Amino acid sequence: MDELGARLRADALLEGDFVLRSGKRSSWYLDKYRFETQPDLLGPLGERLAAAVREFEPGAARIAGPALGAVALAASASLASGLPFVIVRERAKEYGTANRLEGPFEAGELVCLLEDVVTSGGALGEAVAALREAGLVVRNAVCVVDREEGGADALARMGVRLRSLYRAGELAPSAKTAANPHG
Repeated sequence: MDELGARLRADALLEGDFVLRSGKRSSWYLDKYRFETQPDLLGPLGERLAAAVREFEPGAARIAGPALGAVALAASASLASGLPFVIVRERAKEYGTANRLEGPFEAGELVCLLEDVVTSGGALGEAVAALREAGLVVRNAVCVVDREEGGADALARMGVRLRSLYRAGELAPSAKTAANPHG
């Protein structure tokens, strides 16, 4: 475990009884707001995500981040990489421009999607669909933590490869047995 991962574990890993967005129960939870609101964690995460974008999607014209959770990460990675970013709303707003995607872009551009924590991949899949509907190209997504509970497979079925800075088994030693009681 590197220093950044150790900090994530120390500052954001909670143990208890949690219901995840997917509806599953878990004995651990990585509280993204405990790392996305702290400059001493957000800055290095932005740098690490920017490096991952350069490595896995070097032709990306911009970064995309679903609201609300990945906006701070996308902004931090944008500052570190110099790439502009778009925000993917859960649904189009009902006032003003009525946009689902916020920030300028051109149809046909290649984007790299960022996310905080991926479990089943449902929220990220919805963001991929919204980006593609707007004419953007999405082939890769990078998350801070993959809970290793099917998200990568769900995205692969959409033609998107999930890359992660950390896997659940690295940050939460009980994660593997919590996600799969048989090993």
